[in-house]
Amino acid sequence: MNQVSIVDRCDLNIKSNNSSHHTELFGDERLIVRRGQPFSITLQLSSASKDINVTDTSLTFIVETGPLPRKESDTKVVFHLQESTVETEWSASATKDPSGNLLTVSINSSPNAPIGVYSLTLDQSGHKINVGNFILLFNAWSTRDTVYLKSESKRLEYVLSQHGQIFRGTYKRIKGTPWNFGQFEPGVLDISLKILDDNPKFVSDADKDISSRRDPVYVTRVLSAMINSNDDRGVLVGEWDEFSGGTHPALWTGSREILQQWAKSGPVRYGQCWVFASVACTVCRAFGIPCRVVTNFGSAHDTNANLVIENLYDENGERIYGGDSVWNFHVWVDCWMSRPDLGKEFDGWQACDPTPQETSDGVFCCGPASLRAVKEGEMTRKYDTPFVFAEVNADVVDMVRLSTGDFVKFSGSTTSVGRFISTKAVGSNDRHDITHQYKFAEGSEEERRVYERAQHHNKLQKRGEEPGLHLKIKLADNMLVGSSFEVYAVLKNNCMAARTCTFLFFARAVGYNGKLGDSCGFSSDKVEVPSGEEKRLYLKLDYNIYRSAITSDRLIQLSALTVDKETMDYRKAEKTIVLDEPDINIKLLGEATVNQPVMAELILLNPLPEPLQDCSFTIEGIGLTGDKPQTAKVGTVGSKQEATARVELKPSVAGSTVLLVNFDSDRLKNIKSFINVVVKE
Repeated sequence: MNQVSIVDRCDLNIKSNNSSHHTELFGDERLIVRRGQPFSITLQLSSASKDINVTDTSLTFIVETGPLPRKESDTKVVFHLQESTVETEWSASATKDPSGNLLTVSINSSPNAPIGVYSLTLDQSGHKINVGNFILLFNAWSTRDTVYLKSESKRLEYVLSQHGQIFRGTYKRIKGTPWNFGQFEPGVLDISLKILDDNPKFVSDADKDISSRRDPVYVTRVLSAMINSNDDRGVLVGEWDEFSGGTHPALWTGSREILQQWAKSGPVRYGQCWVFASVACTVCRAFGIPCRVVTNFGSAHDTNANLVIENLYDENGERIYGGDSVWNFHVWVDCWMSRPDLGKEFDGWQACDPTPQETSDGVFCCGPASLRAVKEGEMTRKYDTPFVFAEVNADVVDMVRLSTGDFVKFSGSTTSVGRFISTKAVGSNDRHDITHQYKFAEGSEEERRVYERAQHHNKLQKRGEEPGLHLKIKLADNMLVGSSFEVYAVLKNNCMAARTCTFLFFARAVGYNGKLGDSCGFSSDKVEVPSGEEKRLYLKLDYNIYRSAITSDRLIQLSALTVDKETMDYRKAEKTIVLDEPDINIKLLGEATVNQPVMAELILLNPLPEPLQDCSFTIEGIGLTGDKPQTAKVGTVGSKQEATARVELKPSVAGSTVLLVNFDSDRLKNIKSFINVVVKE
C-alpha cells in the first residue's frame, strides 16, 4: 500500500539562509550555505501528518554529493531528527508552529564535509521526498572549519571583497593595478566547481576526489594545477612572447570574462603571473577560502634547486644565458587554512602559485607551502617549500667565464631577492608589506641562520663591500614613456693607485619575468681613474630606439660593467627602470543611481612623439557594466593629443563598487586606472 506523503511543500528559505551564511551576494535563486553552520528549511505538513512528533526518528534526512555518493567517503550522509543539532556533524532538529501546519527544520552540516553541490532528501520510512539542492562552501566564520579566520575585517577582505589591487613594477617603483575578482558574479561559482570536476584527479577517481574536497590543502593544490593548462585543459595558457591568436595578458581587468570563456571553449589565451593569481583568488574566494594576491619583487626562479641564482658572463661582459633567472616581480596567492598534516605551528597563510614554472609531483603546480615553513627554512614540509623559499631567499652570484673555461665569481648579492613582498591592505587600496611573514630581516642572524640551514650543501657566505672600484647607476628625473632621456654610471676608485679598465654600459628591454629583449642603447670607454676620483659614462635612451624594443611592461634593464683584465677585476651594477605612463582621467557626468543610466567620461593624453593607432578604452565594473566589459573605440590619436570617450553605465545594484578602465593602442598598452563609485537607490 502506498504511503501518504507527510509534506505538501518545501521551502529552502533561500533569502534568509544566504544572508546568515554571508552568501547573499550570490543572489537568491538557490541555497548556498557554509559548512559547520545551521540553516533552516520549512516543511508544510499535509493534513494527515499534523500530529507528527518533532523528534520522530522515522523522519530521516539524506545529503549526497558527487556522481557516486558513498557513506564510506562521507559523500552520502544519513541523519535523523533529534532534540538539537550537533556542531561537529550532520544533524537536524525541528520545531512546529502553533497551528501544527509548518515544521521548521534546522540542519547543521559537518564542518569537515566536502564542498560542492548537494541534494537533500527527506525519507519517512522509505517514502522519499526530494527537498531540493544546495551548494556547500568552506566557512571562515566557523571556529571548527579549517579555514576559520578570526578577524571580521579580514573575512570581509579575503572572502567577501570582489575588488583588488595587484602590485607590479620594480621594488623602487611599485604601482597598484586594479582587478575585479567578481567571485559573486552570476555563473562564477558554477564555473569554479566545473574546474574541480574537470581536474584529472576527478577523472581518474571521482569518489576519492569528491571526498578530498573537504580539505582546503587538497582543493588549493588542485586549483594551482588547473588554473594553468600545461597538464590538462585548465583555465589559462601562459605566454610571455607571442600573443597572436589570443588576448594580451595586460588587457584583462577581471576574472569573470576569463572564466566564462574557459567554460565555453576551453583554455583561454593568454595569461601571465598576475592573471593566473587573480583568477585563482577569485575561485578560492568563491569557495570560501580566505585568499590574497601577493607580489614578490626580485623573485628568483631557481631551476636547479641550489638556492643560488647564477648570472654568467664572458670576458667582454656579454651575458651567457643559463636556466636561472630573477623576475622583476612575480605574483601568486596566499590562502588561509590550518595544516593538520604538518602541525599546528604551520597553520595560517599558505603560498600557492598557479603560474606554470616547475613541476611538482609531475604536474605544473606549486603549494600550498606554509609561510611559517618558508620563513624558518623547513624544507621538508610539503608542498614545494624549497621552491618558494628560493623565490624569496636565493642568493645571486655573478660569475665570469675566463678564456681557460674556468668561472670566477666577481660580485653577488644576498639581499636582491625577495624584496617588498606586497599585498592589498585590509579595507583600503594601500600596499601592505608582508616581507616579514616570509623571511627574517635581511642581514639578520636569523636570516643567515635559516638560509645556511636550508642550503646546507652550499658554502656561499655573505660578503660586504670591499675596498677598490665601486660602481653605481644614476637615473633621470623624468622617464615618461615617449621621452628621450639620459642616464649615467659612476665608477669610483677607492684604491691607493690609479686603475685602468674598460667601462661598458648596456640598456636592454626586459620583461617582468627577467627575460632580456633587444638592445635599447650601449656606450663604452677605456678609462683611467686616479685614486680617490670617479669617472662617469653617459647613455642616452632615445625613444626612436627603445620604442620597438620594450614590451607592454615598459621595463628597461641598465647594466654597467668594468673590466680590468690585468688584475682580472670585474665590477657590475644593475638597475631596472619602469617608464612612467600617462594617467587616465575618469569622471562620472552625474550621480550613479540604480536603474538610471549615467555617462562616464574617459581622457588620456598621448605622450608619444607619434600618433597612436587603434585606440580604445575598456571599462568593467561589478553592477555597472552588465555581463561583460564594454569597449569604446577611439581610433587614431595624434601626438600630444587627447584620447577621449564617453561610455554609458547602467547601475544595477546599490552600494559601493569600482569602475576599472584599461587603455589600449598599438604603441601604448597596459594603461589602467579606476575610481570608486557609490550607487544610490
